[in-house]
Amino acid sequence: MTRQVFKGKLVENRIVIWDLDASRALFQDGFFGKPLGVPKPKGADFDAPLILDLLEGYYLVNKERLRIFDSETGRRVSKKRMREKCESEYVRFQEKYMVYNELRSSGFVVTPGIKFGCDFAVYEHGPGIDHAPYLVQVMEPEEKLTATSIVLSGRLATTVRKQFAIAMQVEGHKVEFVSFDWWRA
Repeated sequence: MTRQVFKGKLVENRIVIWDLDASRALFQDGFFGKPLGVPKPKGADFDAPLILDLLEGYYLVNKERLRIFDSETGRRVSKKRMREKCESEYVRFQEKYMVYNELRSSGFVVTPGIKFGCDFAVYEHGPGIDHAPYLVQVMEPEEKLTATSIVLSGRLATTVRKQFAIAMQVEGHKVEFVSFDWWRA
């Protein structure tokens, strides 16, 4: 069975899937992107273009599920150009992409975690089906972790009833996760 290859337009630092049927199909097939103007979509019952962030778009390009075209020239954007765009927009793009890829490849649904003050919110099933049980922050192995940052992350995760995890790239292309459990005495 061949999987559908979607077409999107690169508009500044987002990718827009203008075709509504394609928008619904891509959202339904992994909860990629967000329908424009729909804050909490329940399934694929929406009539709006789908907005993908660059990292999602790059992931889908690598999986040969998405072709991206420049909104101004109409020309196809190469994988190399997408990577360069991502590297210019994301701090630690390589590390974040490796973590995103690892989580998606493990069957999780991954969305931007900006509203939680972290890199990713991670779902077991998907937005609208369950709440994201995990918040993930990408760090480098040699990066210093302060007691204050641990407490801040723990308080946030506890407040929103999620587990906080740090993800880091180790030994080349391996990703490891460290999570924290919070106990009341």
